[in-house]
Parts: sequence; C-alpha cells; structure tokens
Amino acid sequence: MTERSRVPGAGALPVPGPGVSGGGEPPDRGGVTGGVVPPGETLDERVVQVSRLTRIMQRPELGALMGAVAIFLIFTGFAPAHLWLSQTGLASWSQQASFYGIMAVPVGLLMVGGEFDLSAGVMTGATAILMGLLIGHLHWNAWLAIVATLVFGALIGLLNGFVRVKTGLPSFIITLATFFVLRGLTIGGVLLVNHGSTQVALTTTSAGGLASAKDVFGSTFASNSALPSGYQTAVLWFIAVTAAGTWVLSRTTFGNWIFAVGGDQNAARNVGVPVARTKILLFVSASVAAALVGIISFTQASSAVSEQGVGYEFYYIIAAVIGGCLLTGGYGSAVGAALGACIIGMAFQGVIYAGWDSSWDFTFLGVVLFIAVVVNTVVYMRAQRARR
Repeated sequence: MTERSRVPGAGALPVPGPGVSGGGEPPDRGGVTGGVVPPGETLDERVVQVSRLTRIMQRPELGALMGAVAIFLIFTGFAPAHLWLSQTGLASWSQQASFYGIMAVPVGLLMVGGEFDLSAGVMTGATAILMGLLIGHLHWNAWLAIVATLVFGALIGLLNGFVRVKTGLPSFIITLATFFVLRGLTIGGVLLVNHGSTQVALTTTSAGGLASAKDVFGSTFASNSALPSGYQTAVLWFIAVTAAGTWVLSRTTFGNWIFAVGGDQNAARNVGVPVARTKILLFVSASVAAALVGIISFTQASSAVSEQGVGYEFYYIIAAVIGGCLLTGGYGSAVGAALGACIIGMAFQGVIYAGWDSSWDFTFLGVVLFIAVVVNTVVYMRAQRARR
C-alpha cells in the first residue's frame, strides 16, 4: 500500500465509503472488476483495478524523483567531473541535504496533517545554543545536556500543538509567534548570560560524555584515500529519519490518522480519529527533529551562534513541497520530502562547483519550486481522476 493511499476508509479506519454500508466489508460485486458497475450502484474505489503506470503516476514523490535526476544531470554537464562525480562532491551535497532532510521529513508529515511550523528553523539554532550553554556554562555531562535539549524541543512542540488545538488559531500565526520568542531569547538571552557575545563555544573538549556524543552525532564514517574526511554521521541520521517517516505514513494507524486530519479533520473526527492528539504529536515530532539537528550541529562544530537556523524553515517547507506535500494537507510523502532536501543540497553545492554566481541560488531554487508545484499538481489531479 503506498503512502498516498493511506486515507480514511483504508487500513485501520473503518470509514463508510461509496457503496459501503456501515463501514463493513464492501458488498459483493459478483466478480466485477475494471470499473464495470451494475446499474444503480457506485463502485468502491478500493476494488478498482489500477494499471502499474497509473500507480506510478499516483506516487507523490514522482515529481521530486524526476527533479533530483534532472538536477544531478544538469550539474554533471556543467560542473567539473572530478568534483561533482567524485566522493568529495557526494559528501558535500549530501551533508547539506542531511541537515535540510532531517527537518524536511517531519515538517512534511506536519504539512500532510494540514499544519505548518515556522519556528522549525530558529529551533535548530536555539537548541544548539541551549546544549552549548548547558555543557560550557553549567558544566553538564554531554549526554544529560542532549536529553535536556530533546525534552526542551518536545515541550516547544507540545506548546505549539496544544495552543493550536485549543484555540483554533492558524498554526502559521502560532508558530510565527514562537519564532519571534525564540529569536529574542537566542539574541537577548545569550547576550545576557554569555558576556555580550552571541556565540556559544566550548573552550575545552574534555567535558564529560562529549567524546562519545561526538561519535554518535558529530563524527564521520567511511573515510578512504579518495575522501580522507569521510561522510558525516548526519547522513545516517537523515536516512534513519526518512525511513521512520516512511514507515509511519505507510505502515501504521497513526499514518492513516495523519492523512485523515489533513484531508478533512471533521470527517476524521466523525469516524473516531483523535484529531487533537494527532496534530499535537506532529508538532512535537517536528520540534524534536529540530533539537536533533541542533545537537548534531553543535557536536560537529562545538559552537553555536544566535543567528543559526534563522530562515531555514523556508528550506524545510520548500523541500516538502518539492517532494509532493500539498499546502492544503492530506497528501504527501516522507521519501518525497527527503528527495526535495537532496535537490536543495545538490542545487546549492552544484552552483558552487559549476562556477556560477552564488547570488543566483535563490532564483534557481524559486524556479525549481515553481516547476515542482506544477508537476505535483498534475500528479495529484491524475491520482484523483484514477480513483474515480
């Protein structure tokens, strides 16, 4: 079952569909297939035979996959092969894609659920600063600081989600307010406790647990003669988050709930979906992922600055949109969001390798975003027609 097909009425949600009485088993069609329906009856979309090509066209990540291949081929032609097609090139753009992708996947799931989080970018910087202050100023053990940072992220997400479901205010406004609060804290608060500096840095590498924390979050792997520095462990975290997001959307009841509340939360509530709980958990997952990015970035650099992560929330949303997540909710893919992050990583690094003026990065990204929205809209309309 594809991620796209996890909608009310499929899997664990017994939703009465066309021609289904009381949410039970579809009535016997007497072997009817291929859309041939007896007079006076409506064919249940779940028993319609769909061609392999149509199933492929229904995949929300199709546009992102085509875009990723196209971007890679473009820079294969314009960037020097010894850079772009080497392990050095792969390590460069995969590192960027990983930081975008770890956030793009949960942000994409949140968008599938019909919500936005504009505080996701500043959260990555705020959590990195928090971890730096806990280790550098309060001399906490690194692992205890990591746990506290993750708890802080979860609490911010819980607050965003709770306010959203209790007040009914748009998540755009709620998380924008959170953005400004955290932005103020990461500037004014850090200046206050850090002796007038907006940078938090460790002056020693002997803090308790820091070495092992770096091994897990901020080290490298697979180093060789062609790539002495190896690949960042952020890549492994990116793969793990993508796999987890894909499993949740395609294999769990909670994945059904996400699509349900994003498609029509009133209908979802009427069939027993815990709408409030689902939305709150989605906000929490996005904030915890932001804390993970903050932890990874701090363990890599042993420092953080107040401006870190500001504005990156747009990259996360762009990656999710490129990956097939509709702004209106109810449709999307974790794999697509991950591919969208890869496109952004390749675009930014490819422009540098190709020797182009990096001032055009955003223009290039805007064109990619527009094309992706058009392609995703066509794919979605094709999928909707195939289900009728």
